[in-house]
Amino acid sequence: MSKETASKSDYTEDSIRSLDWKEHIRLRPGMYIGKLGDGSSRDDGIYVLLKETLDNSIDEFQMGFGKHIEITIENNTVSVRDFGRGVPLGKVVDVVSKINTGAKYDSNVFQKSVGLNGVGTKAVNALSIHFQITAVRDGRMKTAEFSKGVLTNNEKEKASTLKNGTIISFTPDTEMFGDYHYNSEYIEEMLWNYAYLNVGLTINFNGQKFHSDKGLLDLLARHLNDNGLYPVIHLRNKDIELAFTHTSQYGEDYFSFVNGQHTTQGGTHQAAFREAIVKTAREFYKKEYDASDIRSSIFAAISVRIQEPVFESQTKTKLGSTTIAPNGPNLRNWIVEFVTTELEKFLYKNPEVAQRWQEKILQSERERKDIAGIKKLANERAKKANLHNKKLRDCKVHLQSKGEERLESTLFITEGDSASGSITIARSVSTQAVFSLKGKPLNCYGLTKKIVYENEEFNLLQSALDIEAGLETLRYNKVVIATDADVDGMHIRLLLLTFFLQFFPDLVRNGHVYILQTPLFRVRNKKETRYCYSDQERQLAVHQLGPKPEITRFKGLGEISPDEFKNFIGKNIRLEPVLLKHDLSLHELLDYYMGKNTPQRQDFIISNLRIEKDMFAPVK
Repeated sequence: MSKETASKSDYTEDSIRSLDWKEHIRLRPGMYIGKLGDGSSRDDGIYVLLKETLDNSIDEFQMGFGKHIEITIENNTVSVRDFGRGVPLGKVVDVVSKINTGAKYDSNVFQKSVGLNGVGTKAVNALSIHFQITAVRDGRMKTAEFSKGVLTNNEKEKASTLKNGTIISFTPDTEMFGDYHYNSEYIEEMLWNYAYLNVGLTINFNGQKFHSDKGLLDLLARHLNDNGLYPVIHLRNKDIELAFTHTSQYGEDYFSFVNGQHTTQGGTHQAAFREAIVKTAREFYKKEYDASDIRSSIFAAISVRIQEPVFESQTKTKLGSTTIAPNGPNLRNWIVEFVTTELEKFLYKNPEVAQRWQEKILQSERERKDIAGIKKLANERAKKANLHNKKLRDCKVHLQSKGEERLESTLFITEGDSASGSITIARSVSTQAVFSLKGKPLNCYGLTKKIVYENEEFNLLQSALDIEAGLETLRYNKVVIATDADVDGMHIRLLLLTFFLQFFPDLVRNGHVYILQTPLFRVRNKKETRYCYSDQERQLAVHQLGPKPEITRFKGLGEISPDEFKNFIGKNIRLEPVLLKHDLSLHELLDYYMGKNTPQRQDFIISNLRIEKDMFAPVK
């Protein structure tokens, strides 16, 4: 073996490195904020940075200090100002730059805090190109500034007339997050949840006010739009609150929270609540109803406050705690006992609600039995199809896997062999799967779930996603609809969205569905190639690359070569999230776009018609 080869394989003391806190955060950001992302997903890192900063202000409110929080975002710079006690001035630098430093280790000060490990604002600091903290306490203030975690300005304490509190501003580093952007709808959803869980708190965000007086009752009212089958059941005591009803939609939909943290992946508390609902119904109605019938179409929210919660990751999306406090009572038993006791009392006092719930259970039971035989045959057909056809080109990493990559797990739903072929060749085999549609899907609006099992395309798609039993078994974090940018492609997109909204609305509500943005044009000369996603981008490229560059209009995904496709589904992938606004009625939305033809829809089409030749208007 040569000296050169030996030197490369040597493992000595010199091979061991110790990273300081900021180097480690920047090298392994996934350990601290889940993933980076560009802001197109609600769980992207830039939102985690805001949440980690805001959590400290929420903890102050929970301790009885500061009823207002001011938030602004301008030019990707975030500012959060609370009116709590303010960080002790002598520790302003330490609390945002020394790992494992903070008041949350003192359980007497922060009994039921969201953040417990002293990492949150340190991660924000390390991942920001500019970070500033100012603390105001009793007529004195202290400011410190950082860049990528490095202290750049450490001002001396000075007198101040400002009210007590902490002001933090930061600008996420483009070196880490790329060309990112904040989606105001994601932020507004986050802030509404904070308001529901902290009755009496007022949050102002860029001039918009977020405030709740009725807690989870307000949360359900905002999302239900009077679609509940019976008045919302609302139960609470000091450390647990729940609210639920049933709707006419399919699936189970839950909002679960721990110490004000939205646990989007559920956890111990949500599982205990689902168990308790079944136990109570069986005991109250004195019949062993199937659990799926009891919970079918439930729309619920549960919030608990416990000491020193244990989450499965720094992003705190799934609760792993088994007790309500260190060496304390069992968390599951505590929730089950509260729900069964209080819910049974409520049902006895409200017989009309009890009757409507039972009617819903019986309706779900009839439908389940009606499709039982079809479902069995369909599942067997799906297993056989997965073995013998190529509709699904799977990937190695799924949402149920462990590690940072699982959040990148993606299923592209494509039309036709040429498009799926290009994506399959260009994709990352590790995290990206491809499902190929055969022709246009059925318009399933107004149909029952029986159609999911009778229709081969829908049955195989459901099987590929593994969502028959709900989101807990979902195999991919992102479900991306990838259709051609023409009339047929748009129609297929609408048909797929109708399928998801009709039978699996929680898949959309929880931010898993996206539309793939692919370039409409390729503009190039002998020296440079530009891919343009809009007519405006095309006109700019023509202006900058002139004279008379070659312009190609991509009408189908199959026209884009695999080599080119790598640019569009890789690091710089452009995804448009499918968002449901809280004031939208799913029934009205689907009826308008996918129901029987109406004059209103005809007027909408005519007023929004775009002619293809307009796409090639001359550049001025």
